[in-house]
Amino acid sequence: MMDNTVFWDRVEKVNAGMLDTGGEARFVPMSHTADRAANTLWFITAQGTALVEAVQSGQTDAAYIVADSAGGLFARLSGTLTLSTDRAKLEELWNPVAATWFDGGIDDPDIRMLAFHIGTGEVWVTPQSGLRFMFNIAKAKVTGDEPDMGDHFTL
Repeated sequence: MMDNTVFWDRVEKVNAGMLDTGGEARFVPMSHTADRAANTLWFITAQGTALVEAVQSGQTDAAYIVADSAGGLFARLSGTLTLSTDRAKLEELWNPVAATWFDGGIDDPDIRMLAFHIGTGEVWVTPQSGLRFMFNIAKAKVTGDEPDMGDHFTL
C-alpha cells in the first residue's frame, strides 16, 4: 500500500471535484479545501442546495471524485458528509472565490459549510507532466519495459 501522503500532496493542489450524497449518482461540481490532519475535505456552499438539504437532518453517505490530469491525480472517495457551523473554520477557509458567491460576504446568512470525512478511497497517481508520460512511453518502446503509468492504491 502506498503512503497516503502522495494523495494529500496532490489533492491539496487540485481546485475541484464532483460531490454526491446518498448514492443518487447526481454529482455536483464543488471546490474543496483539504484538511490532511482531519482526513477531511471542506466545502463552502449555500442554503437551499441539494447537498445542504441532504445533510440537514444529520450525517449522510457521500462520494467525491477528483480527476486532474495536469496534477496526476484521479480518485474516487467514499465517506460521510456533515454540516458544520464552526465559525473559526469558515474564517480559515474563506477566500476570494467563496466571496464571489455571497453578496453578504463572510456574514451572509446563506453560507453553509460541509465537511466530507473520507472513509475509503481508490487513488491513481500518474506522472505529473505530459512530457514525462511521453518520455516513459518512448522509453518503453525502445527498451521493451513497461511504461511508468503511475501508482494505484486505496486509502
